Amino acid sequence: MALPKRRHSKARTNSRRANWLRIPTVEASICPNCREPKLPHRACLSCGYYKGRQVIQVAEEK
Repeated sequence: MALPKRRHSKARTNSRRANWLRIPTVEASICPNCREPKLPHRACLSCGYYKGRQVIQVAEEK
C-alpha cells in the first residue's frame, strides 16, 4: 500500500478539514399544497404530498 513520501503541514491539514464549512446550506422551499416550508425533492412532512400526489399518511394533530 502506498504511503506519503513527505509530511503534510498542520496548516494544510487544518485547511482541508475546514472545507466542510463551505458546503452551501439548502434553502427550504414552500409546499404548493399546504404552503408549509419543506426541503426540496422531499415529501412535505405536514401534508404528505410530493409532486401533486399524496405519498405518505400524516397523522392529524389534536
